[in-house]
Amino acid sequence: VQLQASGGGLVQAGGSLRLSCAASGRTLSGYALGWFRQSPGKEREFVAAIARSGGATYYTDSVKGRFTISRDNAKKTVYLQMNRLEPEDTAVYYCAAGARIITSSLGIPTSYHYWGQGTLVTVSS
Repeated sequence: VQLQASGGGLVQAGGSLRLSCAASGRTLSGYALGWFRQSPGKEREFVAAIARSGGATYYTDSVKGRFTISRDNAKKTVYLQMNRLEPEDTAVYYCAAGARIITSSLGIPTSYHYWGQGTLVTVSS
């Protein structure tokens, strides 16, 4: 599976962006999907994940109520809608796909098998 993330850019605080991550090759229906982010000098951190079925979603506390992860298996795409963006959200955002990930491991980067190349989100104050 190859993943291609897009949708990043420069936005003012309070604004919105929607990230997309499209897969080529296999369908994504058999994979849990996640978004992670990494700022300079920091470790890659979990942002959001969605179960294979799309019925369950998970978020890190700092984005709850502001970000929404969704998936369209027919389009082989996962999305991250980001609202009320804050300067602290500035980072390179990565999408990831993994098979057979248990719920408690969805926030762990090493649980995922495939990664996109990252898309930069910059939020100005």
